[in-house]
Amino acid sequence: MPNRGRLERLTGRIAHFYWRFTRGLSLGVRGLVIDEEGRVFLVKHSYVRGWHLPGGGVEPGETLRQALARELREEGNIEIVNPAELYGMYYNSNDSARDHVALFVVESFRQATPPQKNREIIEHGFFAPAALPPDATPATRARIGEVLQGKPSAERW
Repeated sequence: MPNRGRLERLTGRIAHFYWRFTRGLSLGVRGLVIDEEGRVFLVKHSYVRGWHLPGGGVEPGETLRQALARELREEGNIEIVNPAELYGMYYNSNDSARDHVALFVVESFRQATPPQKNREIIEHGFFAPAALPPDATPATRARIGEVLQGKPSAERW
């Protein structure tokens, strides 16, 4: 029954589409990684404009800290040495009306070698907070200001 396989794929696509627009919320993590010189690690993705704090979505079965560790390894070849501090939770309506982001501050880490550019990460680097790239996103600048300069924390990413 060749049509059965096509029907199952179509049913799966419809279910995925339905799930995407009806789920309760999505959850992501970002890491404000600060090196010994007080610089912050930023990445530039191939699929979105500007420089961002590294991070991404929490996968089913992962804790926030596990997701953070995975994302930092994938995007920055960064290994967390001591537990990262949860700084805050933010509502991110830029991506979805259901998106929330947990921000962690990472000050104890190892980066054996710089990450390699790939299909997802096209640029990366450590930057002094006063000398961020011109196209660092407003949210990235705001989070750095909150953590490092004591500016008031926002509820929205």
